[in-house]
Amino acid sequence: MEREEALALLKEHIQERSLIFHSLETEAVMRRLARHFGEDEDLWAMVGLLHDIDYERTKENPQLHGRVAVEELLKDKLPPEALHAIVAHNSEYTGVEPSSTLDIALRCGETITGLIRANALVRPQGMEGMKPKSLKKKMKDKSFAANVSRERIMECEKLGLSFAEFSQMCIEAISSVASEVGL
Repeated sequence: MEREEALALLKEHIQERSLIFHSLETEAVMRRLARHFGEDEDLWAMVGLLHDIDYERTKENPQLHGRVAVEELLKDKLPPEALHAIVAHNSEYTGVEPSSTLDIALRCGETITGLIRANALVRPQGMEGMKPKSLKKKMKDKSFAANVSRERIMECEKLGLSFAEFSQMCIEAISSVASEVGL
């Protein structure tokens, strides 16, 4: 599937602007992580872009989130490892455990986008000049972006990345799409 087709499919199934922004941020993060690991950047970016394509349909039934995407919307459009990552990113509800680098990267990569966005929105300079040190401080403040799972972000360590390394890559990635996502 080409990116234009994927983006059209996403916009067909997602109306909420903030969720579109989250998908674009996750796409950028996953592309950056793929580059770091020497993986297929286009595939990883596609997984990031489409990982929440079923969210508006499944938000009341979280055990279905990811499953509807792979069984109805993305079946035959992405390879099996990509479909597995999409279901495994919600393993707490689907029971499908993350097992590959792609799976884990999607889980922690899509989660850190919420922390970075929240931080950018409270900073006078937005994304400009954001450093891992400021994110680390926000990680300790449990009331800041309270719905963002710090534990899931720290799964970056399973990838052999420190929080500082991981967050730096993610900051760079989101900075590259900041104008597209209102940051």
